[in-house]
Amino acid sequence: MTVIGAVCLPQLPPERFHDLVRTADEAGLAELWLWEDCFLGGGVATASAALAWSSRLRVGVGLLPVPLRNVALTAMELATLHRLFPGRVQIGVGHGVQDWMGQVGARVKSPMTLLREHVTALRGLLDGDRVTTAGRYVQLDGVALDWPPESFVPILVGASAPRTLELAATAGDGVILAGGTTPGQVRAARETLGDGQLVVYLHAATGADAAERLERERVRWSYPTLDDRAVAGDAAAITEQVRRWASAGADTVVLQPTPDDPDPEGFLRFVAGLSL
Repeated sequence: MTVIGAVCLPQLPPERFHDLVRTADEAGLAELWLWEDCFLGGGVATASAALAWSSRLRVGVGLLPVPLRNVALTAMELATLHRLFPGRVQIGVGHGVQDWMGQVGARVKSPMTLLREHVTALRGLLDGDRVTTAGRYVQLDGVALDWPPESFVPILVGASAPRTLELAATAGDGVILAGGTTPGQVRAARETLGDGQLVVYLHAATGADAAERLERERVRWSYPTLDDRAVAGDAAAITEQVRRWASAGADTVVLQPTPDDPDPEGFLRFVAGLSL
C-alpha cells in the first residue's frame, strides 16, 4: 500500500519547526520529510528534533549531499538516529546540487564515483562491518561503528538520471525522486529499481489560490507544463490524482507544498487526512 507523506520545506525558519512537527504528529500524518538544502537547516539536526518532539511520526530526510560528509560521520549519525528512534527514520543520500557543492569547495570531478564509493562504504558500516577501502574519494582504514544499528537500515539514493537510478538499484536499497517526476518516469524508475523502495515528491496545493501558486512553481522549476507534475484541488481531487503515481509504482508519495503556502500547519493536517 502506498503511503502519503508531506515535506516540511526548509524555507520556513527553524523556530517554526516545533509547532509544525507537533501538528503533523497530532494530525496522524504518516511520514514527514525534510530537506538538507544549502544553506538552510541541517538534515540530521532537524530530523532528530522532529523525532524527539513526536511520538509516532516517521521522519525522512531526502537527502544528505555526500560531498559535504565524510562517510564515517554519515554512518555514525544514521546509526545513532536508528538506535534512538528504531523504525521511525528514513534517510537518503545523493549528489547534492553541484553549484552549492562548488560554493563550499566540495565539488568533485566525478560525482557518480563519489556517490558509489560513499554508498558502498556506508552499507558496510551500517551492517556492522569493519571497513577498509581506498577509493578515489572515500578512504577508510579499519573503520567500524561501536554502536551500529540493531536492525537493517535501508539506504535510499536520490536519483533521476539513468546511471544514478542504476546505482540506487545495485548499491542502494531504494530511490528518492524529486518533485516534477511524472507517473511515466516513476514507472520507468520502478522497472530499473525492481523491488527496492521508491519515494517520489509531488508538487501539491489546495485552497482558492492553488493554481496560481503552482504556476509560480512551474516557472521557478522551469517546467514546460504542470501536467503530470503537480496536483491541486480538494481532498477528493488530490487523492484521485495521487493514485496515478501510486499505480505507477511509488511506495511513498510525498506531497510538496509551495514555498508561499499561507498555512503550512493546515497543509500538514490536510495531507494527514488523505487516504488511498
